[in-house]
Amino acid sequence: MSPWPEPFYAHGTYVSVVPLLDSHEADLSEAAADGDLHQLWYTTIPKPEDVGAEIQRRLGLREAGSMLPFAVIERASDRAVGMTTYMNIDAANRRLEIGSTWYRRSVQRTPLNTECKLLLLQHAFENLNCIAVEFRTHFLNTQSRRAIERLGAKPDGILRAHMIMDNGTVRDTAVYSIIAAEWPTVKANLTWQLEKPR
Repeated sequence: MSPWPEPFYAHGTYVSVVPLLDSHEADLSEAAADGDLHQLWYTTIPKPEDVGAEIQRRLGLREAGSMLPFAVIERASDRAVGMTTYMNIDAANRRLEIGSTWYRRSVQRTPLNTECKLLLLQHAFENLNCIAVEFRTHFLNTQSRRAIERLGAKPDGILRAHMIMDNGTVRDTAVYSIIAAEWPTVKANLTWQLEKPR
């Protein structure tokens, strides 16, 4: 029996979310080089030369049943521009986290992230019948925290001294969630954000 949830594909106007494959390595290595994202000390983005190993790590976690990794495909170019996952999967309680997400710098602050999250949330609540979806980020990653809040997620709290980062610093983790009862309102707001005039 394969781990829950089953792999799936989701397609929007700006983005497609597809199961992560080894064949995405070249695009994702180029994406990781766009803006030297690996230099951000408060998040974990692979160096371009380490993208292959990161793909293997995520696929290994899939085999263990704790992650379902995706490549994020920009529809305009038909190229992988980032990664995201369902992670910290709790099948018994129908809960999961959307996380380990990063995008090349050139697509940040575009409709791509909003639509990607809409597609993942829609599948979680409408197909998987999740009771809650979490988001977590470094307390000091204000860009990520604002993006999570714009999705409509509400703060659950701060996990103090939650994990040790690669550079040896200790991360406080900001935890957010959207619960099933909130999904219709969140969906309406995300849809409006994508459809409003720019």
